[in-house]
Amino acid sequence: MANSFASLEKSICYVFRQPSLLKLALTHRSYSAQHNERLEFLGDSLLNCVVASLLYQHFTSKPEGTLSRLRSTLVCQDTLHEIASRLDIGSYLLLGEGEIKSGGRQRPSILADALESIFGAIFQDSGFDSCYQVISRLFQPLIAGMDPLSAGKDAKTLLQEYLQGRRLPLPEYHLVSTSGQAHAQIFHVDCLIPALAVKSHGTGNSRRVAEQAAARMAWQQIEQEARHT
Repeated sequence: MANSFASLEKSICYVFRQPSLLKLALTHRSYSAQHNERLEFLGDSLLNCVVASLLYQHFTSKPEGTLSRLRSTLVCQDTLHEIASRLDIGSYLLLGEGEIKSGGRQRPSILADALESIFGAIFQDSGFDSCYQVISRLFQPLIAGMDPLSAGKDAKTLLQEYLQGRRLPLPEYHLVSTSGQAHAQIFHVDCLIPALAVKSHGTGNSRRVAEQAAARMAWQQIEQEARHT
């Protein structure tokens, strides 16, 4: 591991009373028979509950269907992978040698599962309130920036609708490279929108997932540019 667990605790603003729980949350099944899958199960349920509560409080006039759609947008592999990457969780993972060589530290599913496992570990360490606070700190900024009208639509659809509405050519997606072993490849894709001078990059465990990741980065560039014009 490149970093100590203490630096991860600082990143999530939570210090474990039982450090062994954090170690377990970061242990993949390829590393040990004692791994994080049970904590992941627990963390997934906690995440759904907390995000539902946060959305209920933030969008006070939205109906159940909209809240469910917004929650699905947040509680998904793409969002969890994005947060886990920002926290550099891949540096802390305990992986078997084969998983390391095949790119496991960057694999979206492993990172997303580890983040959920950390939520489960926090709950086991000190209860629901602490877990709620950590999830809230990580997800509140995302909720604050959500547009209820567009949230729930995948990034490729948003880009397509945006460009069609302005009579601009659709994005071009190019597979740049693949890495990892054949059974666990990571795909690297560029998204190009020449008319807007936008180029973005995405990775994923399939070409489709990588294209979505690249489209999401392109959409963020477009939104950022719009806020500054």
